[in-house]
Amino acid sequence: MKVILLQDVKSLGKKGQLVEVSDGYARNFILKKKLGVEATNKNLNDLKLQKAHEDKVAQEQLEAAQALAKDLEEKSVVCKMKVGEGGKTFGSVSTKEIAQAVKEQLNLDLDKKKMVLDEPIKALGAYDVKLKLHPQVTGTLKVKVVEK
Repeated sequence: MKVILLQDVKSLGKKGQLVEVSDGYARNFILKKKLGVEATNKNLNDLKLQKAHEDKVAQEQLEAAQALAKDLEEKSVVCKMKVGEGGKTFGSVSTKEIAQAVKEQLNLDLDKKKMVLDEPIKALGAYDVKLKLHPQVTGTLKVKVVEK
């Protein structure tokens, strides 16, 4: 019997996949626990429409991430840091502080977990911070660190 999985089933397949299983296994396990539905013409058509919708949404998200990356490359953010005698800094600028500065200065919500710092920012100056906006899109944000 052919079955469309509604959830991931270990050692059988992932959600939305069409699999061939024995009649007893389908009736007694998959259909009973609502892990899948029988692959009728209506259900196959629904699956096709659902996948088309998911592809469209994924494409829209990719385009939005590309537009945001292009927009952020032209902008910069200023972070302030305490500095002691001789230009020594206290602590470092974290991704949390950068995300807060972006929210205040550019009115954008960026997740601090999507920012990639190769090493902590512990000195005054200008830095490029990589942003993972989408699995296929990486942007760059210019961060200027100045004295408080």
